[in-house]
Amino acid sequence: MLLSAERSVLLLVDLQQRLMPAIDGGEAVVATAARLAEAARLLDVPVLATEQYPKGLGPTVAALAGYPRVTLAKTAFSAAADPGFAPLLPAGTREIVIAGAETHVCVLQTALDLVGSRQRVILAADAAGSRHPSDHQAAVDRARQHGVEVVTSEMVLFEWLRDSRHPGFRAVHKLLR
Repeated sequence: MLLSAERSVLLLVDLQQRLMPAIDGGEAVVATAARLAEAARLLDVPVLATEQYPKGLGPTVAALAGYPRVTLAKTAFSAAADPGFAPLLPAGTREIVIAGAETHVCVLQTALDLVGSRQRVILAADAAGSRHPSDHQAAVDRARQHGVEVVTSEMVLFEWLRDSRHPGFRAVHKLLR
């Protein structure tokens, strides 16, 4: 049941410049997503991103822009519904850790579609947000009801590491201070 860095990918959903200022606790969501992305980089976990209608919502926020190997521009709310999404997943991906906005729209629809395609889907709830806290909480509850594993970002990091003797432990642990 523990996550594995070797089988995971981190998916950053629509953490965009014009959207994040409207998200409740948006700065904290971005900071937590950045911590996940930096740990992913340190542990060789591929990072992917999506942008919902970037012409209107802008690009990925600067704090995260350098992490994704590839960014998919989309108009479908579910990234998994976009025909360009599936080919972006690296071979051997078994676990998709999701962070992003808005939890009750693009994050939830992506997560539910991925569960339907037999992927193990993990929502880092503290790295996701909506404009209204009630929408975020309803999405987290619904995701859990339909088989999405709801975790915190620290749970992801320590499961990717597995052991304090891991060569990346000190660098990842510094991200938590």
